[in-house]
Amino acid sequence: MALDPRLLEILACPDDKGPLLYLAGESTLYNPRRRRRYSVDDDIPNMLIDEAETVDEHEHKRLMAVVETESIPFTFSP
Repeated sequence: MALDPRLLEILACPDDKGPLLYLAGESTLYNPRRRRRYSVDDDIPNMLIDEAETVDEHEHKRLMAVVETESIPFTFSP
């Protein structure tokens, strides 16, 4: 099961308040501006900054390649 599209329309990064990328296959919401990954467990996003993972350059490039390949849009347009 994936996140509800209505929820995705309003989800923003709790740090910079910007849109996120939802990588459903990786159960991840990703902020490429901060290079921060938020986990999604049992279709519940964990939006706590302290529990988010900051990714390195290699992982950032990998995630962005997935975004490009799968044409993943941002959760909303700023």
